[in-house]
Amino acid sequence: MILLFFISLFIFLFLSVPVAVALGLSTMLGIIMSQTLDLSIVPQRMLVSLNSFPLMAIPFFILAGGLMQSGGIAKRLIDFSTKLVGHFHGGLAMVAIVTAMFFAAISGSGTATVIAIGTIMIPAMIGKGYNTGFASSNVAVSGALGIVIPPSIPLILYGISAEVSISDMFLAGIVPGIIMGLSLLIYAYIYSKNHAKKNNLPKEPRCSFKDLLKSFVVAVPALAMPVIVLGGIYGGVFTPTEASIIAVAYAFVIGFIYRELNFKKLVNTLINSSITTSIIMIIIGTSGAFSFFIQINGIPQMLSNYMGDITTNPYVFLIIINIFLLLVGMVIEGSAAILILTPLLLPLAVGMGIDPVHFGIIMVVNLAIGLVTPPIGLNLFAASQISKISISAISKSTIPFIIVMILAVLLISFLPIFSIWFKLI
Repeated sequence: MILLFFISLFIFLFLSVPVAVALGLSTMLGIIMSQTLDLSIVPQRMLVSLNSFPLMAIPFFILAGGLMQSGGIAKRLIDFSTKLVGHFHGGLAMVAIVTAMFFAAISGSGTATVIAIGTIMIPAMIGKGYNTGFASSNVAVSGALGIVIPPSIPLILYGISAEVSISDMFLAGIVPGIIMGLSLLIYAYIYSKNHAKKNNLPKEPRCSFKDLLKSFVVAVPALAMPVIVLGGIYGGVFTPTEASIIAVAYAFVIGFIYRELNFKKLVNTLINSSITTSIIMIIIGTSGAFSFFIQINGIPQMLSNYMGDITTNPYVFLIIINIFLLLVGMVIEGSAAILILTPLLLPLAVGMGIDPVHFGIIMVVNLAIGLVTPPIGLNLFAASQISKISISAISKSTIPFIIVMILAVLLISFLPIFSIWFKLI
């Protein structure tokens, strides 16, 4: 019965059935086959899953990210990043990465980061002589940092699923996000230096300290948002859910300060944010019923016993889990994967002595790579639409970036201090 339950889920996903529907249908089939529960338990568990105060942070952070995207934030961040790192080899490539890191700390979404940054940076990089594939993949991969650097929707989802503090998850995501960003910066520098003469890649002129300071002042309202949000959470001023509301109010005001946000953009942002929120909430609801079914059937315990027969070494376990998550990220969207896999994998990790917060970061950084790996890689599709090159072409250019990111993921996985440093202070 359990085998048929999982087979049905994979068949639905393979047939491109929406994740929320696939989870709901497989759960209903499992209940029918078990003959121990009534189907009415499905809507009941969906409501229980959605009746959560921390979940209210998700629609507000989505709306805040949308307001920042339509409020002219990206242009100010790009200008400041250009003044900051544009004079290095691969200056524009590094600008895209640094800006993505800043924007990731605002939007919390990988794909939103690609769209906001890519529409400006990809044409600019191509115009300066960068290979179209490199320019597109550079922005696509940089956008993946959006789900690692807090505030991040996948970090919120993991915190709810694993019943760990969302504030702890936000703290844990800071250093791994910086590590992945620095890894990409190093590769962009090496690539650009090696191709500088061949492709005639120019450096941006070094700006004066006065110009740098001026661009910083203009960007301060944008840069201050993550400081206010995260500082308020860690300072005990407000909860993550309350912080999301503060973020919306702040983003709304900043949009008008920059004179970029108007009524039409506001309406479009509200509509798009509502659609995105609805999709995520439906997935959360059906994944709640899915998680309930696997828990009452003792599936996590069965997997734990099976994994114990394979290995009791936590390092071998981490290697297996990393490979598994990388493969999962290729075929299942990150948020859905977290909701499906957390109740299955977390008990195994805890049994191996792995901190739940650290394990959450391991899951998120692996699934971030899934944003730039076909066939599901949402960031690839977003970058492809901007640069007008095929998915196959952009996928080939992404391979070196993925290798660099995997090395960073291994570093984060095997050195838990990068994720749980705040617990050691």
